[in-house]
Amino acid sequence: MKIFLDTAEVDLIKEPYCTGLIDGVTTNPSLILKSGRTLVDVVSEIVKEFPNLESVSAEVVGNTAEEMLSEAKQYYDINSMVTIKLPCTIEGLKACKFLSSIGVKTNVTLIFSVAQALLASKAGATYISPFIGRMDDWADKKEGPEKMEEIGSLGIRLIEEICQMLEQHEFKTQVLAASIRSLDHIEESAMVGAHVITTPVSYFWKMYEHELTKSGLERFEMDWKLSQENIKDK
Repeated sequence: MKIFLDTAEVDLIKEPYCTGLIDGVTTNPSLILKSGRTLVDVVSEIVKEFPNLESVSAEVVGNTAEEMLSEAKQYYDINSMVTIKLPCTIEGLKACKFLSSIGVKTNVTLIFSVAQALLASKAGATYISPFIGRMDDWADKKEGPEKMEEIGSLGIRLIEEICQMLEQHEFKTQVLAASIRSLDHIEESAMVGAHVITTPVSYFWKMYEHELTKSGLERFEMDWKLSQENIKDK
């Protein structure tokens, strides 16, 4: 499974990128607003600083396919690794179909049903992004916390169903699990077949952590020191 970072902060990408385990970066208008920079500047810098990434996303906004395509050109002209993020709307999928036909990578975002995933895949999307956290928030408000505790995560179930649909019909589109809110979301997405997850940087670092790993390392270190003292005493 590929790991993307969900951030527009270039400095936060540097250390994870050096691990060799990061495959891409996703951005969105909210992250760009938080960064205080333009999307063109952010994407250009990421592409330049991290040349081994598979994908760097740039989200377009527009009411028509023509508007989205006009905005998209300034991003995919930067570098072939740039992926254009598009909404799962009639106009968004028209734009997706065209961009896919000319070899530009696309990510259809805000997916909340198998039907939407099917349409995006038929439009040639490189990636589709089901939103786990937002799906669960919606379900929680609709069904109530007690019912959701019994049912489990509808976001994870959606990813599993989409993966099954793609495999059954042999689509090449990759499922990119988004709106990650916990380490459980990452693990469960991997277990049900997601091809990619995009995670806040903080959760990437949490993937390394486990209480038993920490205690085991402490024990190994203590035993190593004792063994060295025993050697000196002989």
